[in-house]
Amino acid sequence: MSGRFFLRRRRRSGFTLIEMMVALAVFSLAALALLRMTTENTRTAGELETRTLAGIVADNLAVETLVAVDPPAPGETAGETDLGGRRWMWRRIVSGTGDPALLRIEVRVSDDGVWTSAEAVLFRAMS
Repeated sequence: MSGRFFLRRRRRSGFTLIEMMVALAVFSLAALALLRMTTENTRTAGELETRTLAGIVADNLAVETLVAVDPPAPGETAGETDLGGRRWMWRRIVSGTGDPALLRIEVRVSDDGVWTSAEAVLFRAMS
């Protein structure tokens, strides 16, 4: 043993730097995909809520029009109503049909006044 050193190579357990970088890259891609999916689900849920509430407003206005004693006059009327803690703009368009005893009533509801979120079309007898 004179002057000789025996170097033993130690086995180290763990990951190399390259393995760690690859693992982090895979994890970051998965995290980004999950974040994108969560964002899309949140946006879709908001749109569904808007359309559902707008549909309820349109149905309510349609029922009010049907149960009114007198049929509405032909033309366009507009207004606002509150439902679900939100303000909704609506337009009701009453027009004639090929039958003089029948009215076509179209109700459009929007939460921003620009895009139609829900629509209902119904027919009512003039009498």
